[in-house]
Amino acid sequence: MKWIRERDALIAQTLAFVQSVSGKKDDFRQPDTAAATTGVATETVSVQAVTVAFEPPQADRPPPIPPPPQPLPVPQPRMAGDFRSEMQARIANFRKHQERFEREREAYCAATLTKLRAAIRDAAPPPAQK
Repeated sequence: MKWIRERDALIAQTLAFVQSVSGKKDDFRQPDTAAATTGVATETVSVQAVTVAFEPPQADRPPPIPPPPQPLPVPQPRMAGDFRSEMQARIANFRKHQERFEREREAYCAATLTKLRAAIRDAAPPPAQK
């Protein structure tokens, strides 16, 4: 029957802690005289009172968890020909972009060189040294 005394002591400690935190004093029964003679200070409380004391108010309860969303439909696998044609289209598009960039670079370089040659040709001859 030692476990009963330990259980009662634990309940008493828990209730004392709750009372100290909440500042609320509840009406509890006095401890048994047998527990008082052993030197263990305990309070006996019904289990129903403990359950009610720890139950949170209705307003503080979190909202219910919604059901999980329906899984997305799995796409159908592509046909080998469809995948191949898409890849070929992407590669062709990439090549077109690369060719356009190369043409623009060549045109920019040619224009820059033309301006440079014109500037050199039109520049005044250096002054004669004596």
